[in-house]
Amino acid sequence: MKLYMLMITIMVMIYSLPPTIVNADTNDKINKIEQFVEEQRAISKIPGIAVLVVEEGETVFQKGFGYADVKTKTPVTSDTLFEIGSTTKAFTGLAILQLEKDGLLDRSDDIQQYIPWLKLKYKSELQPITIHQLLHHTSGIASNSIIHIPESNQNNAIEQTVKTLLEQPLNRKPGSSFEYATINYDVLGLIIEKVTKQPFDTYIKQRILEPINMNDSLVGLPQIKSAEMATGYKIGWMREQTYTPPIYRGNVPAGYIISNTNDIAKWLKLQLGISQIYSIDKKIIQESHIHDQSVEPFDKDTYYASGWAVMDKDEKQYLFHAGENPTFTSYFIMQPDEKFGVAVLSNMNSSFTTAIGKGVMGLWEGKNVTTNHSDSYQKLDKVVTILCIVVASLGVILGLLLMRNVLKIKKKQRIGVSLSGKRIFLLIIHSMSVAAIVTLMIMFPKAKGLTWEFIKVWAPTSISALFYFVIVTGIIYYLYGLLLLFTKRNKF
Repeated sequence: MKLYMLMITIMVMIYSLPPTIVNADTNDKINKIEQFVEEQRAISKIPGIAVLVVEEGETVFQKGFGYADVKTKTPVTSDTLFEIGSTTKAFTGLAILQLEKDGLLDRSDDIQQYIPWLKLKYKSELQPITIHQLLHHTSGIASNSIIHIPESNQNNAIEQTVKTLLEQPLNRKPGSSFEYATINYDVLGLIIEKVTKQPFDTYIKQRILEPINMNDSLVGLPQIKSAEMATGYKIGWMREQTYTPPIYRGNVPAGYIISNTNDIAKWLKLQLGISQIYSIDKKIIQESHIHDQSVEPFDKDTYYASGWAVMDKDEKQYLFHAGENPTFTSYFIMQPDEKFGVAVLSNMNSSFTTAIGKGVMGLWEGKNVTTNHSDSYQKLDKVVTILCIVVASLGVILGLLLMRNVLKIKKKQRIGVSLSGKRIFLLIIHSMSVAAIVTLMIMFPKAKGLTWEFIKVWAPTSISALFYFVIVTGIIYYLYGLLLLFTKRNKF
């Protein structure tokens, strides 16, 4: 009897020990993650961040950091809604695979079978493009086609967006290589509308979101702002700035699902095959993770699947994707073999969102994470802010000098003078120099294949201010120069 009791005691000790160790280990990871996210949020200036970790069918970490709205001090919670940006593409890719399973299309089909007027050329020659190539960004559509996406809230906005491609040549031969172009997925969205004969948002809502109970999620921007919707921000003047970008309804299939960590937990579990809801065929999910290795990898050991990047590293496979909209960013990363995934949502356009997601993944894997990340927008904003101060100060000085000389004219301390040959020459040089500065400012984006309208939407708010500061300072400088050229000191 004593031996029996001793065996029971030993067994109880053995079976009670691991959970204690696991709990201690989990708590340690959670503490490190919370500290890491708070540190990165402070450095990045991101107002609000929501972080999610799922493992083996469970949500093991879910927390909001900072504010959904800075002005009202509304905290981020698991209910807070964010635009998820290009992580939307996996939903659109899955919809295409669903339609293929239903026999309504085939990935090898030429897209003109569904959109006959979409005739695209490479080096002046018409090119066949397949649905497969759109899915994997090998269609040849240029990455900078994003700058031509029109502002629109019309019902035919997706078609309007796709029609912009008719004026743009392909950047490479279809199927030859990878080039990420967000508009590929807008074309897929239009194909979905043509095949299903219903709006894109309706199909995604009914066939993907509702079947997996993503009941809080929206497809496209809501017509009436939800109380749970986070306010979007951009960096500007070295801090967060509220900004309301134009509506790009024609870009919804590529970047405008709105969701929260409650619903994204269901999405990641579905992708990992650990969801209790199997209304979407597991085989289709697995099919969406198959990467296209017919072209060179776009990054080291990284290929593109149907809305997912797939990387093989250290004998492990990672599925991931970042999302970036003018005032929101997201990052999803999964390790399917370990049934483990991380999602980060934030209400600012910042690459720190991706860095945080990778860091959280590393910390949960038990790695030491040291992130010395820098965001290009943040660095640019710092430089531009300094330039704004310099240009504005120069404008103020020139303005004061201009006003002083105007007063001198009123007091007859300066009088008009006829233009001599030297003054005419200086006038021409002065006019040409100011015209050159203004022209360079206006034309500068074209050298980068951009437009000022695009920069205004996507870049830090300080850049638009710099543009106007330079123009205004240039005008003041020009007027000051004219005044000096057309007047001289009155020697009593």
